[in-house]
Amino acid sequence: MRLLILFSLICTTLAAQRPVFTNSKTYAEVIAEYKSLDKPGDILSIDQWGMTDAGVPLTAAILSADQTFSPSGAEIKKKCVIMINNAIHPGEPDGVDASLQLTRYYLSNPKSLPINVILVIIPIYNIDGYLNRGNNSRANQNGPAEYGFRGNAKNLDLNRDFIKADAQNTLSFQQLFQFWKPDILIDNHVSDGADYQYTMTLIATQRNKLHPLLSEYMDKKLVPALYSGMKALGNPICPYVETMGETPESGIVAFLETPRFATGYAALFNCIGFVPETHMLKPYNDRVWATYDLMVTMINQCSKDGAEITRLHKEANEAVKKQTEFHLAWKLDTTKYDMFDFRGYESTHVISKVSGLPVLAYDKTNPYEKKIRFYNTYAPTMTVKKPAVMIIPQAWTEVIERLKVNRVEMSRLLKDTTLDATFSYFEKVNTPAYPYESHYNHRGTQTSERKATVRFYRGDYIIELNQVANRYIMETLDPRGDDSFFAWNFFDGVLSQKEWFSDYVFDPMAEKIITENPKIKAELDSAKRVDTTLANSHWMQMNFVYQRSTYKEPSHNRYPVAKFEQHVTLPKGDFK
Repeated sequence: MRLLILFSLICTTLAAQRPVFTNSKTYAEVIAEYKSLDKPGDILSIDQWGMTDAGVPLTAAILSADQTFSPSGAEIKKKCVIMINNAIHPGEPDGVDASLQLTRYYLSNPKSLPINVILVIIPIYNIDGYLNRGNNSRANQNGPAEYGFRGNAKNLDLNRDFIKADAQNTLSFQQLFQFWKPDILIDNHVSDGADYQYTMTLIATQRNKLHPLLSEYMDKKLVPALYSGMKALGNPICPYVETMGETPESGIVAFLETPRFATGYAALFNCIGFVPETHMLKPYNDRVWATYDLMVTMINQCSKDGAEITRLHKEANEAVKKQTEFHLAWKLDTTKYDMFDFRGYESTHVISKVSGLPVLAYDKTNPYEKKIRFYNTYAPTMTVKKPAVMIIPQAWTEVIERLKVNRVEMSRLLKDTTLDATFSYFEKVNTPAYPYESHYNHRGTQTSERKATVRFYRGDYIIELNQVANRYIMETLDPRGDDSFFAWNFFDGVLSQKEWFSDYVFDPMAEKIITENPKIKAELDSAKRVDTTLANSHWMQMNFVYQRSTYKEPSHNRYPVAKFEQHVTLPKGDFK
């Protein structure tokens, strides 16, 4: 009992000493303070990484107890690298102030920073949106007094950009990520949605999508430690509240992050990712300190488990090199769930004074604690086998640029070469009528596999799938993937037919074709019997024959990335 009283007194004293946050600092104030804190010989180093769409460089703050400010050398392998990303959504600045407070604390108490942990902090990621300050773009949020705007200078949501990398911010982030190759990624956010008692909720990398070696550790050791640690600090947390039905009592559904999201991108490289989501309706000060407490809890646990985390990361990397099958699509398994003690508010429906219709309401005078279902299992719905080798024609420069930034190992053809390879041909592509994040995302893509003899040219890129980036390669270069480069329109040129015909000129040629190819004639006759529009259109019938003739261009609807199921000897090397 005395220990509990003492712990309570310590917590009360610490809380009393904490500064109160009512507003978020401006970009200039944040960067100026980080720079002012960077003194020669201390544990902080301020670096700049590439440009952003705001026209200013991306800043990173590195905290290391023994001043290890580069991942080179054997010593770094003994350290757990935690990357902390802030203000990807600038209207959610809790992490900005919390990370700056964390930096101040460790500089004032350098011995508190674990020797086996390195922090790589991005003070403000979406600088463009952060500069666009106001106080009315987040109608449902309780502070701060001013904050930034969700979209960047191109009006992009950067937490949908981690594969397509339309923003300079994203390319700079990828360079920093690939330089440090973090073991843990924390991407600080603020949530909306249901109302409940928690200040902090947490998204962990979806366990079925993470490599099993890391998933086992995260699910059974790291996440429970975060929950118990936050509870001990008097700031209990729960899973991110995405409800199965209208209210949390219907159950919470685990968030499925595809590679467009920060933690989905990190998982491609066997990095365990977390998205802390403070609750929009809680006071800003409470949200900042909840974010701070979670980061400290994470740092302390990673110090305790540092050797295990880095070992598992390394083992997962080695396993991915040899992995032969990869999952590209997932579906929630509603037959499996965990029970969770949830602290919420009773809900009801009231009549809106605006619409006169019922609207959901939460009664904060009536809190509860109930066991609810947490649906946290996803089953793969598409599994593909990796090829041994891929070749990407050098013409697809935007794709190649992104592969290079993500350190995909590639060599180049040293001379023009004609090869027999396997190609994907598009049989069905669904494209929406309206854009999403500057793209018309293809969905439900269906392909068939065929052999073709194709000429490749000196300088085309060769990828051997025996490397750490295998999962990134498969999820971006298999066109059926949810966030493949094809899904994001990087290869749309192959969907357009370039040569056509005049039906009156082609008519006698079509007659000769179906005479010499009875199978085509039989297909045409069969199609006309079931399609009256085709039967009554001369042009459509000519096109039917044309599409099955040798005049049809072979590259139409052919995905240009060649695949070789077995290792193939090619004239390759590196050259300028």
